[in-house]
Amino acid sequence: MRLFVTAALLALPMALRAEPMTLDAALGRAASEAPELQGREAGVDAARSAAIAADRLPDPKLNVVLQDFPVTGPDAGRFNRDDFTMQVIGVSQDFPNPAKRRARATRAQADIGIARADEAVTAQDIRLATALAWVDLFYAKKRLKELDLLDAGLEDLQATVTARLASGAARPAQALEPDQLRAAINDRRSALAAEIARARAQLARFTGDPAADTLGDLPPQTIDEQRLRAGIDALPRLRALDARAIAADAETGLARADKRPDWSVNAAYGRREPNYGDLVTVGVTIDLPFFSKKRQDPKIAARASEATRARLDREAAKRDIAAALDADLADHRMHHEQLANARTRLVPLAKKRAELDLGSYAAGKVDLGTALLSTLALAEAEVDALAREAEVARDAIRINFIYGEAGR
Repeated sequence: MRLFVTAALLALPMALRAEPMTLDAALGRAASEAPELQGREAGVDAARSAAIAADRLPDPKLNVVLQDFPVTGPDAGRFNRDDFTMQVIGVSQDFPNPAKRRARATRAQADIGIARADEAVTAQDIRLATALAWVDLFYAKKRLKELDLLDAGLEDLQATVTARLASGAARPAQALEPDQLRAAINDRRSALAAEIARARAQLARFTGDPAADTLGDLPPQTIDEQRLRAGIDALPRLRALDARAIAADAETGLARADKRPDWSVNAAYGRREPNYGDLVTVGVTIDLPFFSKKRQDPKIAARASEATRARLDREAAKRDIAAALDADLADHRMHHEQLANARTRLVPLAKKRAELDLGSYAAGKVDLGTALLSTLALAEAEVDALAREAEVARDAIRINFIYGEAGR
């Protein structure tokens, strides 16, 4: 009994979470549960922390030296017989040139921009995958319901066949035809059940709910082509490329800063044998970038070329996105036309044919197999119409989430 209660208590949190979700609720849960987003947020935090120290001076250095200690000759191994021997303690501080420190700070800010842009891209991908999984599950369940309605309708047809067999108006073999149709329906039901399981697994993968399910209807999905085209430059993927171009510019600035000298200051105190007195040393060290044509200039040219490549990659990506948007809009129009054709022609015609064949069967003009095939064709037409409706919904989701997420 105790084990049963314990198991029930452990399962309670899962049961509380395992509730059907609207599309918006699924998107909200994915935003809080997806580990990819949490990882990207950690990346942003890391870039911000690194930026704090980017333009700071390096740590000072402590030098401790035993200088000019004799190891040969008559004074070998003695501290107080040679006026050159001393113990030295000193401190030095490096001072990178201001241009280099500014360039490092700019590069660190660019890294923050890259991390934020990558987070936005990941968030967009997760929202899209979650929405598509929700839509797939929603429509797979609707198609399965259509098959269940057909299966239920076969009960009346089975009763009719039984009555006709009893009266001798039907052949005995015709009693098997409803069962054959059920077998065909079961094949389709198995395929839809697998589709439901796949969609539910995908939805659970992003929401963290192992029993994820849909609730309510799909919200209306409208597409504003003009707004989508106007917002291409602000899309997360292009913002990510913009951030990388800024980082490439910062690298170029850092390479240029190498042409300016760094310098360092050092001070040391040397303690000698008391008879000779102590010494103090103060100095300044300055870099001399005399040979820049062979050292700094090639690096500057390389970084500048990489910055140019980053901008060209961004332009190529923009053209790819614009072309992909046009292609997706064309597919969406095609799927709309196919859905309209199914709703206005294919389904009504299949329904009319099924009604006529069932009437002809009742009047003894056609055999049962013909009537059943017409009934199956109607079910397939209705399931196909739902599949086309799902395709239209998937198109709208993909287009709005890929090309219309500029503000996120």
